[in-house]
Amino acid sequence: MLMEYQPTIGMEVHAELLTKTKMFCDSKNDPNESHPNINVCPICLGHPGTLPVANEEAIKHVQRVGLALGGSVQKFSRFDRKNYFYPDLPKGYQISQYQHPLVLGGNLNGIRITRVHLEEDTARLIHNEKEDTLVDFNRAGVPLMELVTEPDLHDAKSAKEFCEELQLVLRYLGASDANMEKGQMRCEANISISSGNELGTKVEVKNLNSFRAVEGAIEYEIKRQAKILESGEKVKQETRGWDENKKITFSQRSKESAHDYRYFPEPDLPPMEFGDEYVENLKATIPELPEQKRKRFKEEYKISDTLVEILVRDKDLSAFWEKTTSELKDWLKGESEEKILKATSVAVNYFMSDFLGLIKEKEILVSEILVQPEEFAELIKMIVKNEISSRGAKDVLRFMVEHGGDPSTIVKDKGLGQVSDEKILEEAVKKVLAQNPDVVSDYKKGKTNVLQFLVGQVMKETKGAGNPEVIRALLTRLMEGV
Repeated sequence: MLMEYQPTIGMEVHAELLTKTKMFCDSKNDPNESHPNINVCPICLGHPGTLPVANEEAIKHVQRVGLALGGSVQKFSRFDRKNYFYPDLPKGYQISQYQHPLVLGGNLNGIRITRVHLEEDTARLIHNEKEDTLVDFNRAGVPLMELVTEPDLHDAKSAKEFCEELQLVLRYLGASDANMEKGQMRCEANISISSGNELGTKVEVKNLNSFRAVEGAIEYEIKRQAKILESGEKVKQETRGWDENKKITFSQRSKESAHDYRYFPEPDLPPMEFGDEYVENLKATIPELPEQKRKRFKEEYKISDTLVEILVRDKDLSAFWEKTTSELKDWLKGESEEKILKATSVAVNYFMSDFLGLIKEKEILVSEILVQPEEFAELIKMIVKNEISSRGAKDVLRFMVEHGGDPSTIVKDKGLGQVSDEKILEEAVKKVLAQNPDVVSDYKKGKTNVLQFLVGQVMKETKGAGNPEVIRALLTRLMEGV
């Protein structure tokens, strides 16, 4: 029944920008400050007679975001006053942008961007167990980017993916850490459903502070509105919140229109004008973006989409991977295609399973890990050159993650080098054959699958140091000659 309705969704995303100071004063912009009302001054507290001065770095951050998304930096822009009264707004109005934003247009994941503008953040309200509401002004005046999309989304999953990709772009640009748990990135969804060509009544859902909340709130709201229409009633235009515990939206207030805020040009800040040379210089600072990196990694490294996505989502991890493969490429210059493919395959396997597994197990950041890319590449070389067994390599890598160190030195100190000398291995092979006469008999009767069991027994006898290929060859030769 719900399939009769077409959901239409537009997103509004706020992100706190990475600057040393706040948007209109020199108070520190520190999202990690735990003491309330420390980073404040008369300007961000809205004292009478104070005058704002715009943060140039914040303006550039927003313009670079716009350029990265294919938007147009406006040659003329200005700030406006957005008037409303709420305890978290010390001046009784918010300095924002309305008619002349910094950026117009753009596209991300096929979703059109309407505008990207700049404003100041509000203070933070803290509700305690006594039902008091306390105000922390550390956040008041922090530079806040707002991005508004066209209503091009039609399902919750796509909306979540859009927000995830935007977070990546913000981080690649160094514009924002965009940590949703810390409130550095906050999402709002405008949702309507209809059964015809005309759009339905729009409902805005706020308080979406995780990607799971974005998806869950939109899915719930689509179902809620559908039930209202099915019952013959009309959906009310309003602002709703999201209850993470109950997984439902709840009514907050009637939805305001632009005229409710009585926007007018900010009289204390001059208009801004930007020339072509300024914009071109900004463009030159745009780094490789997530989608560009995805394409390059697929073409350059021929790795799976799964690994590509893991690397793209962690800049430190992708830098580690690129340095590792650079070392391997230098070593493999002039080698056969077969050897290059083997080295690449070994690197991918150990990187995805063992290396990432140890990082997760130890709960450490890539930037804090004791292993250097050159050392990881050296370990891969040793595996490819049969200088260490697979079992030994896993032990060495664990030691490297836990204590650091050069793999060659660790192998030497711990006696983990792989033995390939037939004369040394022959004694262990003969011992295993003597201990397993029935298995040898089965092999001679044509049950060749028992060979793997015998290889395992010899590996155990050599404490994992034996070269499996050499052991296999020795076993075959000796049994066929027994």
